[in-house]
Amino acid sequence: MHYGFGAMRTQVMLLDRDPDVASMACSPVELAWLGRGGETVVHTPHLMARLQDGSGVLVDCAGRDGDSKRLKERASEVRAVVEAAGWRYRIALPPEPVVAANVRWLSGYRHPRNGGSGRVAEIAACFARPRPLEEGVSQLGDPIAVWPAVFHALWGGVLNTNLELPLHERTIVSAAAERVAA
Repeated sequence: MHYGFGAMRTQVMLLDRDPDVASMACSPVELAWLGRGGETVVHTPHLMARLQDGSGVLVDCAGRDGDSKRLKERASEVRAVVEAAGWRYRIALPPEPVVAANVRWLSGYRHPRNGGSGRVAEIAACFARPRPLEEGVSQLGDPIAVWPAVFHALWGGVLNTNLELPLHERTIVSAAAERVAA
């Protein structure tokens, strides 16, 4: 998947982590319409996510300032076309820097090789009650083998924590009952 800038890369990671997203694509469609002065306006939304329920969401990614004049000017036309197709449209603002850093870190553990060789249920059980990461990792065994599996479980939603706070060894983590079976 290709992404054109940092804000888009972050949104790709956030969509990839969202359990409601079944698939996604970059620059999925190009829309064209006549502008106010009769000129042709062309717009390519940054991302499209197909959700588990079959619906679709087109996403434009706003940069750091969160105030893209071009996106705001085009939003009503894009939204009208997208809704006519039965999809939704949104302009995604960048998340807080701590959230972005945490998601970026966890995304490094998204690959199945980090999954802990079938230890998902054991990891979830270890964090059935909220506890610091290092405490659970110590209980689970060899930290070299366990840390990647625990980060993978955090990425996949098997474990939960407040991503608005910096991740560290004392971060409080708990099992997410609705996704433990993953």
